[in-house]
Amino acid sequence: MGQTILKYTGKLLLLVLFQVVILNQIRFSGYMTPYVYVAFILLLPLNFPKTGLLILAFILGIIMDSFSDSLGMHTSACLFMAFLKPTVINIVSGKREYGDDISPTIKNMGIRWVIFYTFLMVFLHHLFLFFIEIFSFREFFSTITRAFLSSLFSTLLLIIGYFIFEKSTR
Repeated sequence: MGQTILKYTGKLLLLVLFQVVILNQIRFSGYMTPYVYVAFILLLPLNFPKTGLLILAFILGIIMDSFSDSLGMHTSACLFMAFLKPTVINIVSGKREYGDDISPTIKNMGIRWVIFYTFLMVFLHHLFLFFIEIFSFREFFSTITRAFLSSLFSTLLLIIGYFIFEKSTR
């Protein structure tokens, strides 16, 4: 139990550090903003307790908001993503049952499943975050375009990261 908590704490700190120090400095013409810190929520085991998932998403969001000065926007987007995670897993998996502590990795689930799951979850997070950020439907199509392009870029970075870390743990 102690090693599991330490492992997840290490992942959380590394993802937040990478996001804050490197990725928060990257913006491509205002349309692509990579947010890979959401990998923490994505990589939690498939049948992680929903209450624990929401608590961890809240903690992750608060940490990101404190570094981004975004007044709860990341927290609400992380909670939205965590709330939808079990539903998205059921949609992507066809309501299959999974054993304890199965993580959504390429090795466990396959590359197509992981890409679809990652993109869908990241797109939902980004869409929610960007609509809260603009807080209007005035720029509806540009916000959807921004969420889509940012989701593609974030998903690409996440898949590359999955391959790198999966190769290093073998």
